[in-house]
Amino acid sequence: MSLLAKIEAILYLKGQPLSLAGLAELARCDRKEAEEALIQLMSDYAHRDSALEVVETDSGYTLQLREAYMELMHTLVAPELGVGALRTLAAIALNGGITQTDLVELRGSGAYQQVQELVELGFVQKRKQPNARSYWLQVTKKFHQYFQVDELPKQLALNFTEDLPLDSPVQ
Repeated sequence: MSLLAKIEAILYLKGQPLSLAGLAELARCDRKEAEEALIQLMSDYAHRDSALEVVETDSGYTLQLREAYMELMHTLVAPELGVGALRTLAAIALNGGITQTDLVELRGSGAYQQVQELVELGFVQKRKQPNARSYWLQVTKKFHQYFQVDELPKQLALNFTEDLPLDSPVQ
């Protein structure tokens, strides 16, 4: 296996930026050899019609998707949502939309950051209300597509008007 292919494999498998010293150590070569292979690899990727590129970042060298393909990545790769963000998303969806003030009252101050994350991921739309200080939050078409809400059988549709009374025992 060539050193060039080894460096490429290391960058691919690590999936995070690596320093030149780190690359040399993992490739079991000296820094000069690693640097020469890295420069060649960067040049190769720069001249091919590839979705990937090798770039130097503040934290080291990395193999990454070119910026032009980021929209495709967001479409195909499932975002990782934490439990808090999922609960906040559920609160917005189950209410059919909610003011940010009411959501914060319901979920706590952490909802501000979670809403920002959900807006960035495209699951929630945030609109300024006329004559109000709070934003109106509602789920987007992407939410419905991603969670396949429209595909749920009608029998599973939640009917909140027929909830059990608060004093009824749970069976």
